[in-house]
Amino acid sequence: MTEPKKTVRPEPLQAVKGMNDILPPESARWEWFEAKVRALMARYAYANLRTPIVEPTALFVRGIGEVTDIVEKEMYSFEDSMNGDRLTLRPEHTAGIVRAMIEHNALYNGPLRIWTNGAVFRHERPQKGRYRQFHQIDVEALGFAGPDVDAEQILMCRALWRDLGLSDDDVRLELNSLGQPAERQAHRAALIAHFEAHAHVLDDDARRRLLTNPLRILDNKNPAMQPVVEAAPQLMDFLGEASLAHLAAVRAALDAAGLAYRINPRLVRGMDYYNLTVFEWVTDKLGSQGTVCGGGRYDGLFEQLGGKPTPAIGWGMGVERMLLLLEAVGVAAATASPDVYAIVPAASAMPTAMATCEALRSAGLKVQMHAAGADAWGSMKSQFKRADASGARFALIFGADELARGAVACKSLRDAAAPQRELVLDQPATWAADLLIA
Repeated sequence: MTEPKKTVRPEPLQAVKGMNDILPPESARWEWFEAKVRALMARYAYANLRTPIVEPTALFVRGIGEVTDIVEKEMYSFEDSMNGDRLTLRPEHTAGIVRAMIEHNALYNGPLRIWTNGAVFRHERPQKGRYRQFHQIDVEALGFAGPDVDAEQILMCRALWRDLGLSDDDVRLELNSLGQPAERQAHRAALIAHFEAHAHVLDDDARRRLLTNPLRILDNKNPAMQPVVEAAPQLMDFLGEASLAHLAAVRAALDAAGLAYRINPRLVRGMDYYNLTVFEWVTDKLGSQGTVCGGGRYDGLFEQLGGKPTPAIGWGMGVERMLLLLEAVGVAAATASPDVYAIVPAASAMPTAMATCEALRSAGLKVQMHAAGADAWGSMKSQFKRADASGARFALIFGADELARGAVACKSLRDAAAPQRELVLDQPATWAADLLIA
């Protein structure tokens, strides 16, 4: 007699390193956070925009800057097997948004305030709060030249912190101005001269950037270089009257709103497209992952990508890092618990329970109905355990005796002292409101 063949199961597959699944109940925190963001955007009259995950590689080389860490080291780029085009998984949102505005002539009828939310990709060493696929909230005001919109976007961030339950001690604002291109060129020449005079202390990364992007040396975190970095010429000393006036107007608006901030002359941001106002919201609650939100003005990016001269400003925020901050400071997100858990003692009660649950859902309640398992419906005790674990406020019990009386038993799961009551079965719309406000 031949042995039956054994079933060989394939090895289970795992997600790509640094690209994470988000499962319940963690996903409920994401939904709560995203709802807060959507509500904020509506209050500030920002409309939602969505762009493709994949863009031409040239968009980011031209937009972000060829001599940046993102373009040099971190992009997921590949060749399209159909036509040979060079494509890239977006490492940030702004360049794609500007491309969309130009392509669709979206600013023809005037300036726009827009926002988006979605996955971005950077090939770097995964660590807590820093992943290869992560998610960003991105906010842009396009076609606005004045410092009033700069201040509006910064104050918008503060409003979000308050909505999320963060205090002024949890996040703080750092502000700077990068001036205009001619001012940066003069500063650039002074920087090169300064760092060339101290070439013996520069590390390999700083030497590589010296003649291509010396401003980024100011972001260098090498402790051995900090005295030289601190002694470097400051861009603020090269700003002209108009740039200083723009910064002064932003500061005046923030002062009037009672928002504290620190002028940080070393704040340069990671993209080449910034000018004038740049800002970061930072925290000391996450160790080295200090920046939780940042942005600035990028008036030259439209021209850089082939469009008409268009002033613009925006900011981006990593969702994963923000959720880590909320966890670190003890902010509890609202849960997605149901209002009602329907307990079904027997299969015969299922049709009535199902119809009643549908009526309650139509009336606006969140309802979870117990479902039959391998051992039929399970005991009442096990169903009550599931009802309690669900987080529901009430259990509706579709028992045979209650159904015979044309009723359903209603028991509070959060108030042990509350008496159990009966609700008239054929009037679920009338007692749905009672359950919602109870």
